[in-house]
Amino acid sequence: MQYAFRRHLNTSPLTYLRTVRLDLARRQLLAAAAASTTITEVAARWGFTASHFAALYRRSYGHPPTLDLHTQP
Repeated sequence: MQYAFRRHLNTSPLTYLRTVRLDLARRQLLAAAAASTTITEVAARWGFTASHFAALYRRSYGHPPTLDLHTQP
């Protein structure tokens, strides 16, 4: 099954799941009010530790998660 998954999507199931969770976390950050949401809270909701989340986020999107959270009104 993993071989078929990798062949079809060109990635492992674990990497795919991590990417989906990271994308959902980013959507939450973009929609959140900075005054009532923390990076740690969002990271934990999607199963990441804050430091691991910040590193993955920066690698994936080219900037820290705080930039997306604090750009909201």
